[in-house]
Amino acid sequence: MSGFKKFLLRGNLVDLAVAFVIGAAFAALVTALVADFITPLIGLAGTGAFGDRSFTVGKSVFKYGDFVNAVLAFVIIAAVVYYLVVVPFSKLLDRFKKEPEPDAPVRDCPECLSSIPAAARRCAFCTAASEPTLPTAV
Repeated sequence: MSGFKKFLLRGNLVDLAVAFVIGAAFAALVTALVADFITPLIGLAGTGAFGDRSFTVGKSVFKYGDFVNAVLAFVIIAAVVYYLVVVPFSKLLDRFKKEPEPDAPVRDCPECLSSIPAAARRCAFCTAASEPTLPTAV
């Protein structure tokens, strides 16, 4: 039970819960923006409110206006998340990304042909003595 308590009290879980609540509120805000402002502007080109548009086939009603509202809300939310979260976070990660250290120069041991550091005087594998090679200046 103590492990579960530690899991619940970790900062990551609280941050995730806050992000979820803020995300849901933002989604509701964008949905209202699309339904109340953007689709009426689209509806000005035609007759009536665009979000209420539908057609009937038999007893089935296809509300394509609601679908267009949902697509517009999704595109707006995806764009905001991409440009305000993904792009800045990627730039931040690139800034702190460490370059891999270059490999140390190696040479082959004359006795056992194992790879050993170029500056080594003795092979770590067969303990044969050998002259180190000095790095050349470029």
